[in-house]
Amino acid sequence: MTTNSVDIPGKSAYHLSDTMRSIALAQHHDPFSVLGRHQLGDDWIIRVYNPMAESLYLLTDDSNYRGKTQFSRIENSDFFILSASNLPEQYQLNCYDKNGSQFITEDPYRFTPTIADMDLHLFNEGEHRTLYNLLGAHVCSVGEVQGVRFAVWAPAAKRVSVVGEFNHWDGRIHPLRSRGTSGIWEIFIPQAKAGQLYKFELLAADGTIKLKQDPYANAFEVRPQTACRIFESSFSWNDSSWLNQRAQNTWQQQAQSVYEVHLGSWQRDDNGGFLNYRTLAHKLVEYVQHMGYTHIELMPVTEHPLDDSWGYQVTGYFAATSRFGSPDDLKYLINHCHEAGIGVILDWVPAHFPKDDYSLARFDGTGLYEHEDPRLGEHRDWGTLIFNYGRREVRNFLIASALYWLREFHIDGLRVDAVASMLYLDYSREAGDWIPNRHGGRENLEAIEFLNKLNSITQTEVPGSVIIAEESTSWPQVTRPSEHGGLGFCMKWNMGWMHDTLTYMANDPVHRSHHHNKLTFGLLYSFTENFVLPFSHDEVVHGKGSMINKMPGDLWQQFANLRLLYTYQFTYPGKKLLFQGCDFAQRSEWNFSKALDWFSADIPEHRGIMSLIADLNRLYTSQPGLYTDDFVDQGFEWVNADDAENSVLSYFRRGAGQTLLVVLNFTPVPRENYRIGVPNACEYKELFNSDSSRYQGSNIGNTGTCNAHPEEYMGQPNSLSLTLPPLGAVILQPC
Repeated sequence: MTTNSVDIPGKSAYHLSDTMRSIALAQHHDPFSVLGRHQLGDDWIIRVYNPMAESLYLLTDDSNYRGKTQFSRIENSDFFILSASNLPEQYQLNCYDKNGSQFITEDPYRFTPTIADMDLHLFNEGEHRTLYNLLGAHVCSVGEVQGVRFAVWAPAAKRVSVVGEFNHWDGRIHPLRSRGTSGIWEIFIPQAKAGQLYKFELLAADGTIKLKQDPYANAFEVRPQTACRIFESSFSWNDSSWLNQRAQNTWQQQAQSVYEVHLGSWQRDDNGGFLNYRTLAHKLVEYVQHMGYTHIELMPVTEHPLDDSWGYQVTGYFAATSRFGSPDDLKYLINHCHEAGIGVILDWVPAHFPKDDYSLARFDGTGLYEHEDPRLGEHRDWGTLIFNYGRREVRNFLIASALYWLREFHIDGLRVDAVASMLYLDYSREAGDWIPNRHGGRENLEAIEFLNKLNSITQTEVPGSVIIAEESTSWPQVTRPSEHGGLGFCMKWNMGWMHDTLTYMANDPVHRSHHHNKLTFGLLYSFTENFVLPFSHDEVVHGKGSMINKMPGDLWQQFANLRLLYTYQFTYPGKKLLFQGCDFAQRSEWNFSKALDWFSADIPEHRGIMSLIADLNRLYTSQPGLYTDDFVDQGFEWVNADDAENSVLSYFRRGAGQTLLVVLNFTPVPRENYRIGVPNACEYKELFNSDSSRYQGSNIGNTGTCNAHPEEYMGQPNSLSLTLPPLGAVILQPC
């Protein structure tokens, strides 16, 4: 092996300095000030630290350094040095290891910073809208050199390295450049490539070494492994017409019937394993189209370590969980939904995150994403940590995550989990275990500011998207604009309606007359917010029983009650949500660890519930009176709210010039000639009857048309006589 050497002035004078020793010990804060190409007096010097190399040579197109120009090893260390009067800016390193194997690589320390100062400023101000393109691991090119840029926020760290398959997981090889007071560290590594695994190794503020996931990673290993994966998307979308139409829609006046899905337990393969996003796409769309839903809501598919958390303890706020495939596989699912005219809502969790040491918790040795004080920063009953919403960079992290899913994955909306826990400083806390706000109150002012900003930015920058709050208290104006004192959400789950309705339905019908107000109370506040009516996963777990098992009575009465309940939901003001399995009356509680009991759908009574939901969805989406004025009081009018004795409710639903009459009988007693007052003397046609034999009911109802007569009744100039089925509901339309 021949060597073309250059004259290195004072070559024998180079010794291992304390600075070099600190790099070798992975303790140096600014390796770029030492490694790479630097001017030294009138000369230039290149320093390389490479524990894998036995000898090292310079490769360059510069004619002065043709052939192999050898670096000098310093004092039998892993440092190599080359000095001359004019060393080239662009070069490669030709390395030979102890076995004589050769490998050629770029020197990461010859590249200048790849993140602009303006990007750093916007991040620290909390205003970087595309932060997910800045931090994390991104395949990119610097000049003609392709590689991966790694960047992470860790302001209190003394040193940050990226470790992975490209450097033998050795934290000494690729320490990052500190970008000063921004708290961001970055490096461009040419030899890294898509598909490789990596993590960040930090010398924390307390002097300990931490091996951390990338908070901005786009992909991860399949649990229980915890490394991040460099990901480069190659997906091509075909949903432009859907997005254009969505941007022009007024969602307030649109029908929205949501099918809530947990992908890990909806269906599984023949061996009980998870299905891929792409397989799920076709199976889900076929089912949802058959059932007539307008939207799918995915329980969290952001990366999470523990199946038992159902996705609500997130470690990857920018990553689709690898349980079901790659990020592009999830994009395929969403794209396929959009091509079929089905919207997709994602459950999103900005309220808390898990304590796993390899993730966000005490990321740089300090409470970086969370509060230092556990009275502000910890949910003791959930075993999770609370985001510090007062820190601009943390707000930016969360808002960028929301925008990432809305923009990059074309998600149509986010359902924000556990909003109540964000709003109250004393949420689920004992006296003395919380800190009042600056005014002495219990409201989390910083969380309120964050939510206002989240809602304003997302709805402005992604037109047509919706942000939905799961907020379980009486906090006022959740869905009103922030400029009017609201939180700015588009919609809110109506937890009060859900609890009151299920409490009422659990009563034996003989006792329901004493609880009639449970059904009527909700209309006192129904138009104070934009409500979604949810029968979600939370109602069919932890001993609460399945929906069918909540219903009282014998087998026939249980199914009749459930048909009545669902008809009530679909005719009551508000958008609709139903959890998987509830639409075929699964007997067992939901179990996240296995597929739904699809065999139930072959049983006539269960199949009847499926047919009922499919028909209700089609009726709901085809009748503007049931959805266009969901959020305004002119969309609803009581006919009779006071018939507690018979446990009967009757009301009009109106919208887009259409009027529908809904009458519900909450007892098993058929009622002949049930008289109600109506404004117009006309014929009424029965559009729907929950007691139809099609749904395994007794088929009692109103055939043909019913005539309203000019006989004053209940303050109305006309009256209508109907047959009410037992534990049944009828929907009629004036002809």
